[in-house]
Formats: sequence, C-alpha cells, structure tokens
Amino acid sequence: MTAEGPEAGQGGDGEHDLLAMLPRLTQFSSAVSRGRVTERAMEAAGVSVDRPAMSVLVALHVAGTPLRVGEIAARMQVVGPHVTRQINELARRGLVHRVTDPDDQRARLIEPTAEGAAATDRYMRTVLGWFSDALAAWSPHDREVFGRLLARFVDDLTAHLDSFDDDRAV
Repeated sequence: MTAEGPEAGQGGDGEHDLLAMLPRLTQFSSAVSRGRVTERAMEAAGVSVDRPAMSVLVALHVAGTPLRVGEIAARMQVVGPHVTRQINELARRGLVHRVTDPDDQRARLIEPTAEGAAATDRYMRTVLGWFSDALAAWSPHDREVFGRLLARFVDDLTAHLDSFDDDRAV
C-alpha cells in the first residue's frame, strides 16, 4: 500500500490532499509547542505565571468581559475544577478578582485586575508581533485568505470533533 495508489484514498474524495497537508500541520504544531511560544512570550512580556494560568488570562482578554468559571473552562476546553485552581492562584497574585454577576447576584464572574489586564496585553502584543513578523512579506490579500480559510478549517474541525462527544452521549 502506497500513498500514491487508490488504497490511500485518491478515489476523488480529497484524502490524498489531506495526506499531503498532514506533514505541514504536524510541522506547525511542533513549531508552536517545541518552540515554546507561550513560555517565550510570557518571558518576553515579563509575565510569570504558568501556561494554564496564562490561558485563563487570554480567555478573559479575548472575551472582553467578565466570565463565569464554566465559561472560561468551555473556552479553554477543560473541566471547571482545573480553571478554579488557576483562578485561585491568579487571584492570590492579584491578577484576577471575582465580581458579582449582575444577572444573578448569587453567582460570581472572574475579571482581570488592572495588573492582570496589563500583563495579558503585553503577552498578546508579543505573540501577535511574532505572527505579524512571520506574515510581513505576505500580501494583504494572502493574509485575508489565510485568515478566512484557517478560521473555517478550525471551526469545521472543532465541530466535527465535538460531534464525537455528542455521539458518545447518546
């Protein structure tokens, strides 16, 4: 069985194209994780929290509004107790605090403090600067097409993978 024959899925269903993309997806994943993007960006930005805590701060930053623990967990695709531990440590360090949910006085929302927001902003500017530098030679059209197709791919893949969980629940 070879990657060239019909056994590899060249029967018109696009599987051969996917096989050709797989090494690039693996290369991208490796560059991001092996390159320690998160750790290097935190160091460059002067942010000294662990990776999961930085993910909490980024989720809050991207949301642009205070969130419940469950909402943060869903955005990070982890379980609530994991996020609660991170929030407790971030609160202890003065980077987030709990506020009353205006829609439910019994519930609490998490929001960054001024210090937490500033640290996250420095981190985001660092990462976005690196990505911008990598795309600097690309035309505006290529950047737009890449962004649109990447968003579509991630959305479609996420929905497809989420359907596995839906099937399991039945």
